[in-house]
Amino acid sequence: MICFGWIEVEKEKRNLFQLAVQRRRRLRAKMHSLIEGAPRAADLESSESVMDNLMGLLRVHVKRGVNLAVRDVRSSDPYVVVKMGNQRLKTRIVKKDVNPEWNDDLTLSITDPDIPVSLTVYDHDTFSKDDKMGDSEFEVRSFIEALKTYTNLEEIPSGTVISRLKPGIDNCLVDESAIYVNNEGKIVQDLFLRLRNVECGEVEIQLQWIHYPGSKTF
Repeated sequence: MICFGWIEVEKEKRNLFQLAVQRRRRLRAKMHSLIEGAPRAADLESSESVMDNLMGLLRVHVKRGVNLAVRDVRSSDPYVVVKMGNQRLKTRIVKKDVNPEWNDDLTLSITDPDIPVSLTVYDHDTFSKDDKMGDSEFEVRSFIEALKTYTNLEEIPSGTVISRLKPGIDNCLVDESAIYVNNEGKIVQDLFLRLRNVECGEVEIQLQWIHYPGSKTF
């Protein structure tokens, strides 16, 4: 009886020890996930700074590409990357088409209207690095100034042109760019951009502003 009692006690000790080990492992895993998932102080400060200076959101509607360069045997698989400061967004890939229609909406946070927006077209490759198919650039200050000037949109008929930007050596415009009131009563800007550093190609986009609640810009 004494022997059997001692064995039972030892089994109970081992069971308790195993339970304690399992509990410690679960606690360690939980703490690790909390630490990994928690934002870093630098990220929080950066996020708070962006929110404090946020003017609003700019929706870039990437419509289509025209006469893009061939980077594969007979065609290309193009997509567009839009960058502004540390922000980087991209469209979907259109297979085997040098006149692609993306019709994708990309949204940028605007904190400084003097930062230019860059646009680069790439050819998607499965087994090698994606090839560049040209780049372009546009500024947003003119668009934002038009938004500040014309705030009573209910009084402006749709189709009214507010401003026009002409192509020149200091921009990538192919044709005149109009800032106007569309049929939905919103101010938009159409841009036809010439691609640089490539043999051919143009990209058509449209800008539309998204007001941010609490913004003091407008």
